[in-house]
Amino acid sequence: MATAEPIAGNKRKMGKTIGDGPPLAGTHSGSFHCDEALGCFLLQQTAKFGGADIVRSRDPEVLKGLDVIIDVGGVYDPASDRYDHHQRGFTEVFGHGFNTKLSSAGLVYKHYGREIVASAMGLPSDSPEVEAVYLAVYKNFMESIDAIDNGVNQWDSDAPPKYVNNTHLSARVGRLNPDWNQDSSEEATMRQFRAAMELTGSEFTEAVQYYAKSWLPARKHVQEALDQRKEVHPSGRIMKLNTFCPWKEHLYGLEEEMGIQGEILYCLYEDERERKWRIQAVGVAPGSFDSRKALPVPWRGLRDAELSAACGIPGGVFVHASGFIGGNDTLEGAVAMAAKALEME
Repeated sequence: MATAEPIAGNKRKMGKTIGDGPPLAGTHSGSFHCDEALGCFLLQQTAKFGGADIVRSRDPEVLKGLDVIIDVGGVYDPASDRYDHHQRGFTEVFGHGFNTKLSSAGLVYKHYGREIVASAMGLPSDSPEVEAVYLAVYKNFMESIDAIDNGVNQWDSDAPPKYVNNTHLSARVGRLNPDWNQDSSEEATMRQFRAAMELTGSEFTEAVQYYAKSWLPARKHVQEALDQRKEVHPSGRIMKLNTFCPWKEHLYGLEEEMGIQGEILYCLYEDERERKWRIQAVGVAPGSFDSRKALPVPWRGLRDAELSAACGIPGGVFVHASGFIGGNDTLEGAVAMAAKALEME
């Protein structure tokens, strides 16, 4: 990452011409927040502003000579590379079904995120894989930064939270500001701002790598299982993972894309440690403990021979007391249990 300079030490901030050294990216001086720290990091990952030096100021005369400005200036105009979100009338959102008002980081990600993700993945920016990761990173990483910076509650309620969470990224960036009784000079604050850029940048990079290298391959396995579901059972309501992976989040999204919302009732997969097969009931919604169709009541809480006798299928291992998951020694047994469960109340 390029060195971020305190404004007092930046000798090229005025009168700079195109091609005269690295680009200059501006944000406000004073206390800093997660959004502009991350936004500056993101700018440095782009082809247009790669290696940019950072200038922190609220002086309009200083800001107007910079190549790009975020989180200050009162203007949102991508054509002139101005990305503030504080001005009256600003309502920009990410789109794609997301309705949270954007922070400066969200604005940079909206306009340059595909390029940044594509570069990290080594793929063209218009590839479906890049688009999937671009959207997943916004949903699971960027949107919370936008919401916190804009004061959006995570829940619709006037009740106070049941617990305090000061460990999220925005809170950790906030703690990097000099304390009231520490050196808060521009030089000292700039050192801490660099640390904030490094912190937010490392976590953004980790998020992109996770969604590119773990989340996306898992999505492909779940898509394969859905495409082959009628080979498992003619109803199409049982799917089998050929490779175990995190599947629940993908299932709901892919069901919606395929127009089969709510159709999958059971997911079968092999427990690689025990080499036995699991039958898991699909939850009614992501994170829900309620199942679309739990395994039958007469099987719940039973194990081994007792379970096999109750369901009439050999190889029974267990069924959880709540009916959300069960097991069988073999794939054939697991399919038979799931198929029988479809027919039972």
